[in-house]
Amino acid sequence: MEKIATSPWKWQDERGYAQAVEVKHSEGTLYVSGQTAINAEGQSSTGDMRSQLTETIQNLEQVISEAGYESKNIVRLNIYTTAPAELYESFDILQEWVVKHGIKQATTLLEVKGLFETLKVELEATVVK
Repeated sequence: MEKIATSPWKWQDERGYAQAVEVKHSEGTLYVSGQTAINAEGQSSTGDMRSQLTETIQNLEQVISEAGYESKNIVRLNIYTTAPAELYESFDILQEWVVKHGIKQATTLLEVKGLFETLKVELEATVVK
């Protein structure tokens, strides 16, 4: 699999994403449903944004891994949040995770009116192999 990121500018590099990602010669594509801060017993987190974002990333990684894929091969990451200001204050968690795995992904961030129960953030990914 070959993954080519295209970014005509430099400002998005500081934000941890690419303007476009091309994939050639992939063996498979995994479309991951939106992952949130719900624990193994199905209970939604009532924690703050930082704790919810951390748990959401852990859940996303677990789904990707159990499907036989790797987080480094995420090519699309959609972020949904009910609290953009809180997310921006915690964005270092997401950026550090992207850097840790060497992810180069196209990203869309959307503010939504609501998520399930007490949840503040949801991550939806497309991963290639």
